[in-house]
Amino acid sequence: MPALLSAPKVAAALSLLPSWTVEGVEMVKLFRFPTYLAGVDFVSSLARAAETMNHHPDIHLGWRKVRVRLTTHSAGGLTVLDTRLATVAESLASAGVTPPVPEAAAVT
Repeated sequence: MPALLSAPKVAAALSLLPSWTVEGVEMVKLFRFPTYLAGVDFVSSLARAAETMNHHPDIHLGWRKVRVRLTTHSAGGLTVLDTRLATVAESLASAGVTPPVPEAAAVT
């Protein structure tokens, strides 16, 4: 099990991760997307990366937004696994955006 990060190490990690905050023993960020499906694609990609890392975040999908909560439950707080997965989330969010579905193709 990885060791808990000290407060200075958490602060250093947050300085490299824009808009991430600490709430209790979790790192949290609300990602915003131009479309609902872009958020869904982000969630799918993040879930696959998390599965590969065997480190699973709490993810809440809403309309054009996704809230990601990271903590290492087995350690009781934040570890390097959380900062690594936050970095992955940042990369995925900036890697590309799903274009909106044209209105003519939308199901009514």
